[in-house]
Amino acid sequence: MTVVATICLVALCLAALLVLVRLALGPTVPDRIVALDTLLQLVLMGIAIGAALTGDGSFLAVLVAVSLLGFVGTVTVARFVERRGS
Repeated sequence: MTVVATICLVALCLAALLVLVRLALGPTVPDRIVALDTLLQLVLMGIAIGAALTGDGSFLAVLVAVSLLGFVGTVTVARFVERRGS
């Protein structure tokens, strides 16, 4: 299990680096919003891998709370961008 988790964490770190590049170089605000949302999902996946490794169920509540905050934040910023564009 630890070999698989290590491979997954390395893949998540590489993906996070690519997302950070997109966040820094994104030419438009929607590009940066998508990059931030993707980065949040990568963090959530890392927490899920940590929960699987430790077997601790309390991580699940953290996953739900952070994912709800991320969803609300993404919707709020998307509404702002939509209003600003029109």
